[in-house]
Amino acid sequence: MFVKLILMKIAKFEKVSQKQFKTDLKALLGNEEDHYADIVLPARATKGSAGYDFVSPVDFILKPEETVKIPTGIRCRIDDGYVLQIYPRSSLGFKYQMALMNTVGIIDSDYYNADNEGHIICAIVNKGDRDIIIKKGDRFVQGIFVQYYLAEEEGNAAERHGGFGSTN
Repeated sequence: MFVKLILMKIAKFEKVSQKQFKTDLKALLGNEEDHYADIVLPARATKGSAGYDFVSPVDFILKPEETVKIPTGIRCRIDDGYVLQIYPRSSLGFKYQMALMNTVGIIDSDYYNADNEGHIICAIVNKGDRDIIIKKGDRFVQGIFVQYYLAEEEGNAAERHGGFGSTN
C-alpha cells in the first residue's frame, strides 16, 4: 500500500540586499565587481529531488588544500522547527573531493534575522589533488530542509545577533 505524502512549504529563498552581497563579496573574495544580477535562487533539479541546488554567482578556482568562503547572495526564511542543511553536490565530492569546512552547513530559522541579513556563505575546501574550477552559474552545493525536535531540558531563549559562525 502506498501513502501519498503531502509536502508542506516551510521556507522561502530570497536574495540578500545588494549592499550586503557586495560587502561580503569584497570581504571574502576581494571581488569588487557587481555580480548581484548573477544571483540565482536555489531550485530543485527534478520533482523528486530533496536538495535545492545553490548556484555560484562568481567564477573561482580552488587549488588542492585551499579553502574559500563563497557568498551565495541567498538568505532563507524558515519556519520554526526546521533547519536547512547544506552539503556539497555529490558529483563535486566524488570527482574532486570538495567538502564543506564544517562537513554540513546548518542554517537555523533565526539566522534569517542575523546582522548579515542571514546571508548563506559556504566555506568549502579542496581535499583532492587537482584544481576545482567553478564557473558563475555552476551548481556547487545543495540544501535540504529537515524537521528537528527539542529535548525536555530545553531552556535557551537567547536571541541571535551575529552572522556566519556567530554562535561559536
